[in-house]
Amino acid sequence: MTGQPASDAELDEALALVNGHRDAHSSHSTHSTHSTPGDPAHRSPSAPPPTSAPAPPSPPSSAPPSTPAARSGSHEAPAPDEHRDTTPWPAARARAERAVPGPGTEPVDVPLHRALGMILAAPLTALTDLPSFDTSAMDGWVVGGPGPWAVRADGILAGHGRPDALSDGEAVRIATGARIPQDATAVLRSEHGRIDDKGRLHALRDVITGQDIRPRGQECRSGEHLLPAGALVTPAVLGLAAAAGYDALPVFRRPRAEVLVLGDELLTDGLPREGLIRDALGPMLPPWLHALGAEVTAVRRLGDDAEALHDAITSSTADLIVTTGGTASGPVDHVHPILRRLGAELLVDGVAVRPGHPMLLARVGAGRHLVGLPGNPLAAVSGLLTLAEPLLRTLSGRAAGCGGPSTYTAPLRDGVQGHPHDTRLVPVALRGERAVPLHFNGPAMLRGIAAADGLAVVPPGGARAGREVEVLDLPWAVPEVGTGTGAGAPLYGGPIDGGQADDSAGSGAGIGTGSGAGPEAGAGPGDGAVVDGEERFT
Repeated sequence: MTGQPASDAELDEALALVNGHRDAHSSHSTHSTHSTPGDPAHRSPSAPPPTSAPAPPSPPSSAPPSTPAARSGSHEAPAPDEHRDTTPWPAARARAERAVPGPGTEPVDVPLHRALGMILAAPLTALTDLPSFDTSAMDGWVVGGPGPWAVRADGILAGHGRPDALSDGEAVRIATGARIPQDATAVLRSEHGRIDDKGRLHALRDVITGQDIRPRGQECRSGEHLLPAGALVTPAVLGLAAAAGYDALPVFRRPRAEVLVLGDELLTDGLPREGLIRDALGPMLPPWLHALGAEVTAVRRLGDDAEALHDAITSSTADLIVTTGGTASGPVDHVHPILRRLGAELLVDGVAVRPGHPMLLARVGAGRHLVGLPGNPLAAVSGLLTLAEPLLRTLSGRAAGCGGPSTYTAPLRDGVQGHPHDTRLVPVALRGERAVPLHFNGPAMLRGIAAADGLAVVPPGGARAGREVEVLDLPWAVPEVGTGTGAGAPLYGGPIDGGQADDSAGSGAGIGTGSGAGPEAGAGPGDGAVVDGEERFT
């Protein structure tokens, strides 16, 4: 979506604020754009460049607004009125989290095999003691009283009924998980005993009363709370619930999300050509939203069509509508005009964060919200984790700290330059206990985030090497068994004027990317970004 072209002063500032260890100390240092907070390059956009040194060169790809390169919806220079309600980054996340009073659906009982990835709507309470009877923790002999012991001819296997009681001086073979007979003293492991030529069992080490016996209720007692409401149902939770006697779990259904991809310049397949570019957000957002707890019901391509956008928003029944691009104020940026036309309530209209500052959050109806993401890919990721993640966390009923994306702190291995006034989100890889800022972190780039473990939250003014910074975890998803979220489902439901996606595309393709191998750990953040004009703070 189009916006206003950046002024020379704003481009100068953007280049001066590049995060990267440029060749500042090389023989070409007179042409370096690397600077420190005290350098003249850190002037405000309205300040003229210093006369004592040449201005940094303009980026080679400063295309006019009518070209796809400048129509991505995340613009290098926002229109003046875009700053009218800019919200600080922490406040924007808090406002998104509080935009709804609680979970968006009523609790439902879901069979265990369907509950993976959902959120517990009630505490998980044990329905029985675990274990429900005394069991053997090892293969060996269960013995009564002191040895040596006469060994009974029969044995005790798992899954059998109550065995006969043991007398002192008596032993019987037992398998792991089998029920312990009454009056047993201990279990003697197979490797810790020997049988003599008279058939008597001798211990090869001291026998302690109760050894290798799992007593009834060792793990929990019936009625004990095992997990709180709001916990994420993981594979381990499914196992615990089954062991505790559950056939189904009380959970909140996933909030429904719909993705509206805007832009006439976007291709869904093949190579970029003739002014057209590949859509990166259509394939990326559904699995990411799924990882954040949503069920993606449709991904629709609308192009630059205001009426199609209006109809899509008004006809949607999703709890969350996510738009891509069109959040600035260019001639085909329709999101703001349509929201005004609908009488929507703007909860967040611009965030003091780079990249991604033209993001927005609006209430478009009772229980229905819209998150407007910038069109540049990394800027869209910034908007997704700033506004959509906190909103979906509340809608899905996830308790703070119970599964899902988390935050932590880590020291930076390399310094990161900051924006003078706004927070920066920078892709980082974890190397040991340190966060290493990655290359290719411009707003239109995905190469850095694809290799990242998280996004470092860099405060205004930047952060030196060794400083502890907050890191946003990246919620990479994996396909869920039996939930219709496997890879290969179609992402688009129709032609350029939109269309409903097939239900099989439901919650998108969960792609198990892991964190991958990042760029060389020794590389400084952002090298080379200025050359192709991508490294800006939009």
